[in-house]
Amino acid sequence: MEYLQTPCQITLPGSIGGANISISALLRRAGGKAGKVLPVGGSLLPVGSDQRGWQRAMSGILVQIFAPLPLLAVFVGAGLIACAQSGFAGARGALAALRPLLMARPDNERDKARALLFRIDAVAELHGLMRTDRLATDHPFIAQALITFANARDGAHFSAWVNQAIADRRARHARVIAFWNAMADAAPAIGMAGTIVGLIGMFAGMHDPATIGASMAIALMTTLHGMILANMIAGPIANRLARLSESELAWQQALADRMIAIGAREGGVIRRPSAREAA
Repeated sequence: MEYLQTPCQITLPGSIGGANISISALLRRAGGKAGKVLPVGGSLLPVGSDQRGWQRAMSGILVQIFAPLPLLAVFVGAGLIACAQSGFAGARGALAALRPLLMARPDNERDKARALLFRIDAVAELHGLMRTDRLATDHPFIAQALITFANARDGAHFSAWVNQAIADRRARHARVIAFWNAMADAAPAIGMAGTIVGLIGMFAGMHDPATIGASMAIALMTTLHGMILANMIAGPIANRLARLSESELAWQQALADRMIAIGAREGGVIRRPSAREAA
């Protein structure tokens, strides 16, 4: 059977981002009376195949992707659900955690704490436990631990304080991580809700084809933004904060245990009570 190859070009009456689109395809007609026209290849190109047309097309797509209405709907909706689950205190903590998310170096802090332990041990052995608060450090937890260690009545008082301080820090970290996990869980549902709203708008505007495009864009964009928020923003933030929290609390607990051991080695009494306290 013979085929006749005939070039054919079709120009669509629409545009994407201001660039008209044409379909260029080669058609083969089978011989005989009942021969069919079959496409054998082609391309989808802007009319004129100019580079500006492609740039306009991509710009138009990006503008649709980052349209403010579906973007705000997903982020605000997921944020409100996370606030309802974790409270506004958790939301404030989640925003405040963005700075240490990028700048925290728990391994460096662990190494500094280990180096400081040798100095604490030496000062306690040579000058007594009450002089340990004179050691300099720029970490708030270590500084407060040194002050409490030097001024505690005995090792039991310091042990109770430091364990409670670490437990409080663990609870704060858990609230922040729970907020971001809640956003990651809620984002796909909010995106699906936006998709349903967009589909309702499409069906309601079937009498006017010009209104279908906007509703379809909302339906698709809310789903996309929900996936991005869950899998590329909130989820990774929660996972990184969980790893940072685990590393930070681990070296702080190790520091506390070693300081408790130093206090017990020095006889258990860190500071002698004054006459007023004894009375």
